[in-house]
Amino acid sequence: MPNNNNTGLEATNVKWRTEIIAGLVGYLTTVYIVAVNGSILSEAGISLEAGMLATILASFVGTVLMGLFAKLPLILIPGMGINALFAYSIVEGAGLTFQEGLAVVLIASVLFIITAFSRLGILLKEAIPESLKHAITGGLGFFLILIGLEKSELVVSGTNTIVAIGDFTSPTVIVSLLTLFIAIFLFIKNVPANFLITMISGTVLAYLFGILDTGKSTVSVNMNEMLFIPSFTAVDELAFWLAIFPLAMILIFENMGLLHGQLHMLKRDNSYKKAYQVTAFSSLTCAFFGTSPTVSAAENAAVIASNGRSRKAAVTAGLLFLATFFIIPWISMIPNAAISPILIIVGVLMAQNIRHVPLDDLSEALPAFLIVALIPFTYSIADGMAFGFIAYPIVKLALGKQKELSVTLIVISTLFLFDFIIKMSGI
Repeated sequence: MPNNNNTGLEATNVKWRTEIIAGLVGYLTTVYIVAVNGSILSEAGISLEAGMLATILASFVGTVLMGLFAKLPLILIPGMGINALFAYSIVEGAGLTFQEGLAVVLIASVLFIITAFSRLGILLKEAIPESLKHAITGGLGFFLILIGLEKSELVVSGTNTIVAIGDFTSPTVIVSLLTLFIAIFLFIKNVPANFLITMISGTVLAYLFGILDTGKSTVSVNMNEMLFIPSFTAVDELAFWLAIFPLAMILIFENMGLLHGQLHMLKRDNSYKKAYQVTAFSSLTCAFFGTSPTVSAAENAAVIASNGRSRKAAVTAGLLFLATFFIIPWISMIPNAAISPILIIVGVLMAQNIRHVPLDDLSEALPAFLIVALIPFTYSIADGMAFGFIAYPIVKLALGKQKELSVTLIVISTLFLFDFIIKMSGI
């Protein structure tokens, strides 16, 4: 008689191997975030190594939580665009300290959690016009492109212009250009782990051109610096409270879109509520790990394509993120020239969302393009959003389309207008 137990055991082993491989693929396609997010966080007032360690911890905890509690093969990492909002608008733009910025993350995440466990999320989703949602993503994309171009030194601050072309004889610019071309080729060819290969290639080129800092050989993280306790010392400042709303809104809408699409690919639409709740809780933990909030990684498509279907893939990827701690000394050597092409490509992907804006309807297109243009031009995501949200009801009223305005949207627009009035009055 045939041994059916052996057949079952073999099938189980194959499934385990498939899930572990899917988790490995997911890790390799997302591990670039350790260097990229660490670099962005370092511009908000902490060391590069501390930023990378915060990224590792947040990615490890969020991904493992997704596997254990939602039972899904999805990886959670600090969101691109959201990290730029945190570093450049909330901390630098609003004049908050890093710890005060983490308090903004904490409160925004609490609001995120409230939407995950109540009908408020549905109310907000229905209140914000689709054109403005797509415009925010598109504006964030152009902002990332600008940051990537600046990090690569392909553009620099101009004297009589906003930006100027960089020095193309500079070794840094040459390495940045070569790495960008490599990144574009690998990405278009859909090469697995293309961002990781891009960073390695850029680092090798930097070494060959003599611009690589090889002096770092140990992890130099001050543990006192890692005591990331959100500070509420700015709670009496209007800038603190006005920073919360844009972050909460982007967190809510970006995760709604990402999770809906990925769960549809998995044919697990009924798991949305639990996945959304885990994602909200994961963003809350980021306030204590010292990073901008996590989101469901866009690269989860690679995990799904590798037949990752269960918690095993997520737990595998999470554990690999934790092991990344031991290679921080080498990751910290990666130069901006190797990181900037990734920012540019991710920015291009996000900027594509403007194609969903109905260009034949000026009442939708005009406010949307104000957001898209003014986020990078003002170097402030919050201010760019404000222009669009204030313009939207004005345009609708001018065209006699006031029935298309919800009470919630009018309240949001009024808050943005109030913010502008306060800024102009110098209060």
